[in-house]
Amino acid sequence: MAAQVKAQSLKALSLKALSSKALYCGAASFVAIAVIAVLAMATGEPLLFPSLGPTAFLIFTRPAPPTASPRNTVLGHLIGVGAGWLGLAVCGLLNTPPDLAHADWARVGAAAIALGLTCGLMPLLGVPHPPAGATTLIVALGLLRTPEQLAVLMTGVVLITLLGVVINRLAAGSSPGSSAEGRPERRSGVRASRRTR
Repeated sequence: MAAQVKAQSLKALSLKALSSKALYCGAASFVAIAVIAVLAMATGEPLLFPSLGPTAFLIFTRPAPPTASPRNTVLGHLIGVGAGWLGLAVCGLLNTPPDLAHADWARVGAAAIALGLTCGLMPLLGVPHPPAGATTLIVALGLLRTPEQLAVLMTGVVLITLLGVVINRLAAGSSPGSSAEGRPERRSGVRASRRTR
């Protein structure tokens, strides 16, 4: 009987922690994307694009693992942008508008080159960031392809990264999860222990 009560208590605590983590991730993602969307509206630039969604999810659910680090986030997306542009260039599509309804061999080639390079280069260079796979396809499919658009795209990546750092640091005392799960407090504690040596 005592074991059953203990199991139910643990389950209730686990559900509470999960709910808290979900609430934090949802609220932090909402704030970060809303800020970027407002900036996109104010500037008329494509600062908001689909791969920022999974990037926000990684940054706000588990900020400590390498895949969500600021370095991997920025460099992973940069690899994706470069590989997407290279795919367009190799297949002669740099000046061709996107046409998602009518794929042809050139577009297939650009997408395959872009994704293959992105998925190969990120682990090779030690900067895995899965959402960059979506970024490279955004570029290879021609949705954002001009140098100006690609610079704005990377500005959006830098913005989500900076907002992630700031929001996670501000919430370090209240964000969900335990230290073992990669909560922002863990990183703060590591830094603090290094300073005391």
